[in-house]
Amino acid sequence: MIKDLPSVFSRVRSALMRRGQSREDADDLVHDAWIKLASFSLTQSVEQPEAFLMRAALNLSIDAHRAQTVRGEQVSPDDVVIIDGRPSVDDVVLARERLDRLSECLARMNETTRKIYLAHKVDGVSYAELAKQFGMTRSGVEWHISKAVMLTASHMEGWYP
Repeated sequence: MIKDLPSVFSRVRSALMRRGQSREDADDLVHDAWIKLASFSLTQSVEQPEAFLMRAALNLSIDAHRAQTVRGEQVSPDDVVIIDGRPSVDDVVLARERLDRLSECLARMNETTRKIYLAHKVDGVSYAELAKQFGMTRSGVEWHISKAVMLTASHMEGWYP
C-alpha cells in the first residue's frame, strides 16, 4: 500500500501542524485518516494512497475546526482548576471571634454613643443629620463617635493575630 509509512505520516502530521493543529491533535487526525484509508481500501482500489491519506487528514482537520467553532473550545477535566472563593475555616472562626469581641465592646457602650456610632459607621448618616436626630450639636456627635472609636480601639487592641 504505502512504502515508507513513517515518512508519510510525518509529512501529513507536519501539514496539519502548519494549519494550526497541535502535535497530539495532528497525530490523532493522521490515525483517523489512516483508518479511513484502510476502510476504503477494503472495498475499492486506491491509486494514490499518500494523497488519499493527506486529503482525508486535511478534511478531518476542517471538520474538527468546524465542530469546535460550533460547540466552543473543549476543555478536559484535567485542565480545569476549581477555585473555591469561600473563606477558609480559620478565617471564618477568626471573623466570628472578631465579631463577638466587637459585639461585646458595643454592649459596653452607653446607648446614645452606640446608636450614634452605628448610625454613622454602618448606615453612613452624617454628623449634621445625627446632631439633628439626637437633638445635640455637631461637636456632641463628634464626641460620641470619638468616644466609641477609642473604646473600640482599646477593646480590640492586641486581639488581631
